[in-house]
Amino acid sequence: MYRDILFDLDGTLTDSSQGAFRCLDYAMERLGEPPIPPEVKKLFMGPPPEESFRILLGFSQEKARQALRFFREQYEASGQNQVAAIPGMAEALDRLCRAGLRLAVASSKDEPACHAVLENLGIRRYFAAVAGHRDDGAGTKAAIIRAALDRLGREETERGGVLMVGDRKYDVLGAATCGIPCLGVDFCGYAPAGEMAAAGVVALVRSPGEMADYILSAPSAGR
Repeated sequence: MYRDILFDLDGTLTDSSQGAFRCLDYAMERLGEPPIPPEVKKLFMGPPPEESFRILLGFSQEKARQALRFFREQYEASGQNQVAAIPGMAEALDRLCRAGLRLAVASSKDEPACHAVLENLGIRRYFAAVAGHRDDGAGTKAAIIRAALDRLGREETERGGVLMVGDRKYDVLGAATCGIPCLGVDFCGYAPAGEMAAAGVVALVRSPGEMADYILSAPSAGR
């Protein structure tokens, strides 16, 4: 049985698309750039925004950082209040905690925002640790996952009984780098079709109840 479960935030625990898309619109307006097409906006959900500004829009590093500053400016003003919990998620988290599992968040969202969102939604109490993107270099998904494991007291050589839960390939690949499996979720439809299976998820679930059922019934790949 899995003992420690790490969760991505956007698209996994929450649907933050409404607020995030408005922040993207604001950043583009401040930069004097045309609006981002809806199908491209969806691809921003998952990786760090600065990375997406560079890869998806072709911005230079300097321009991507400027876009990120505008994005965060709007997010802190109103975006973090336009986030909804996935329906049924609180009940699923409660089931996992009552079963004795330890839960943690490992998100590419900046760390203070992770705490604010979890507190606003009333689900912070379920998590023994929260790790997010930091400006000191802990920016890759693998680095964020390692930070969450460290805060749970997990040694580098002790990864058995740990499961990552996420909705994009970045979660799967980051977990694999850390030697742990990843359960894929399809709650918000952020990932392109087939992305999660191609990345190597152990399974793909479509509701928080199904997620909890899998975690509580599946034998872990580790000790």
